[in-house]
Amino acid sequence: MTLTTTRFGTIEYTDEDILTLKDGPLGFPGLERFVVVSHKEGSVFRWLQSIDDPNLAFLVLDPGEFRPDYSPAMPEEVVGELELAEETPRIVYAIVSIPPGKPEEMTANLAGPIVVNAEKRVAKQVVVEEPEWHTKHPLLSELKALTEKAAA
Repeated sequence: MTLTTTRFGTIEYTDEDILTLKDGPLGFPGLERFVVVSHKEGSVFRWLQSIDDPNLAFLVLDPGEFRPDYSPAMPEEVVGELELAEETPRIVYAIVSIPPGKPEEMTANLAGPIVVNAEKRVAKQVVVEEPEWHTKHPLLSELKALTEKAAA
């Protein structure tokens, strides 16, 4: 199948590439089908490109890339809805926001992660109620420290 997008041009994908985001991202109900697009080789960033709206793509990353301690409690209803068992492979994404012209102020939404059952390719955006995780977690300083640590 093909999808013509405003950001990436034409994307080829199969049924196995589709990630179903139950109830859509917060604020975007009805947009439930996405494909994951790599930002560029070696990058921690990915794009969640909507199949339902080719004009919509979310920049995301795995919060564990810069916060190894990121492990918010998962509500039981989400665990059940996504059919997550202890051994189920899962992926967690945080949506990244970059203010226009101010990449140094980019933030990640750690209070609203997207949790993916990697086996079934189903996901849900979760609202985390833990006070240490914020909707606008600063990224640049942590990504810079991670890069410096890897180079050392």
